[in-house]
Amino acid sequence: MITKRISSTEIIKKLQDKIAAKIPIMISSAGSGLVAKLLEEAGADCINTFSGARLRANGMGTMAMMWPILDSNAQTMNYTREDILPALQGKAFVCACLNANDPLKDMRMVLDDCLRMGVNSISNIGPSISYVDKNSEIYRVLNSAGITLQNEIDMLVLAKEMGMVTIGLAFTRDDALDIVEQAKPDIFCFHAGTTQGGISGYNNGVTIEEMAITTEKIYQELRKIHPNVILVAHGAAMENPDDTQYMLDNTSGHGFWTGSSTERLPIERAVRSEALKFARLRSTGLEQHNE
Repeated sequence: MITKRISSTEIIKKLQDKIAAKIPIMISSAGSGLVAKLLEEAGADCINTFSGARLRANGMGTMAMMWPILDSNAQTMNYTREDILPALQGKAFVCACLNANDPLKDMRMVLDDCLRMGVNSISNIGPSISYVDKNSEIYRVLNSAGITLQNEIDMLVLAKEMGMVTIGLAFTRDDALDIVEQAKPDIFCFHAGTTQGGISGYNNGVTIEEMAITTEKIYQELRKIHPNVILVAHGAAMENPDDTQYMLDNTSGHGFWTGSSTERLPIERAVRSEALKFARLRSTGLEQHNE
């Protein structure tokens, strides 16, 4: 197996050409090679790999990656190398979502490993401290232990210096401004919250209309800091194609990031539907008699 490699220059050119043609950029997460293959065939520009997607593929919620049940970076690197890259034809590039707060890893070495295996893009959502409510005690404890957003920003800065395509992500306005101002990522995704629906979804009560208003306000602020940043939306009420079209119609972003909506939810629906059909089958043929 020889995996096709896509240079950072090729990645940026393709994205800029789509923006010029007013075609939305599609970034999608995949927890398995099969999902990655199907997403690429469907037209995804980027396949994101991260421990949350890997856990979703095993029936758990994305937030399971917040607990110390696995080495997030090792999980991401291993399945990216063994499951995702061999499944792709080179039409989509791969972005590894890394944990910049890993106390046992020199992130420069992790980035070197990404480049060595042909991954020229990284993001800070693997997981990100931005997930955690800033008014919570756990956030303060984590920060006091050295688990900070600054580590994520520093990783994005370093990755860009190393020639990688960087995708910044944050859940809050303040974190978004900090990341874009300091790291100047090529792409920024405003994450409005865990995608609702299905077995492990979470509904934070935000409607698609409210999500669009909040997202657009943040887009406008980010453009003042970094006019050339590519902006994409993700999460919360953006559960299906109609929701996503609403976001495209009502924000000035350049595209969208799908996770559960093109990975977990379709699998849940399709497998459940087909399995039920099989489970409802009944034997009506000739009786078998022992001679």
